[in-house]
Amino acid sequence: MTAGRPQAAREQQRTVVTARRYSEHGTAQIRLAGVSTPTPDPDLERLRNRTDLRDRRGRGPRGPGLLPSPLAPSGVPASRTRSERFDALAVAVLDDIEQRWEDRMPPVDLAVEEIPVIAADWQSPRVPLGSLVPATATSRARIVLFRRPIEHRAEGPAELAAVILAVLVDQVADLLGVPPAEVHPDYPAED
Repeated sequence: MTAGRPQAAREQQRTVVTARRYSEHGTAQIRLAGVSTPTPDPDLERLRNRTDLRDRRGRGPRGPGLLPSPLAPSGVPASRTRSERFDALAVAVLDDIEQRWEDRMPPVDLAVEEIPVIAADWQSPRVPLGSLVPATATSRARIVLFRRPIEHRAEGPAELAAVILAVLVDQVADLLGVPPAEVHPDYPAED
């Protein structure tokens, strides 16, 4: 029954069984003094507690989602989370804008928040999609994108990229002091 378990788990099980046997006789204090209980291995405990992974024999996670395939040649999980995809898209759009304006663009940080924190006296019927935090003597300028409101306005990946582009162009235009149409040629024209 214990043939498939790692060596540390088998030794720990023997020690626990021995401790139970001695405690039944009433002389547990004398006999247990000579028994050393091994310290639990944190990796082994983590693997034992993770029932969502098919890792019964301690050889690591297996399955088609983790093996190399044409869709995931490196063998890592093929899909990224929604926030990871959003972050990668936002960084790519900002890199494109920075390449176009590298001579005039000051150093800027990009931050992504889930939702904006809106004051109680907020009067506008629209939720902000992004904000610009100007540079100070100790910090660089920061453009903050609010992921959930932006994703809510987009129907698919192409529309998400267009909304991110529009928000970033608006913020960079405020930073540079130029009209948004000059920042990027793909900026949507105002109706």
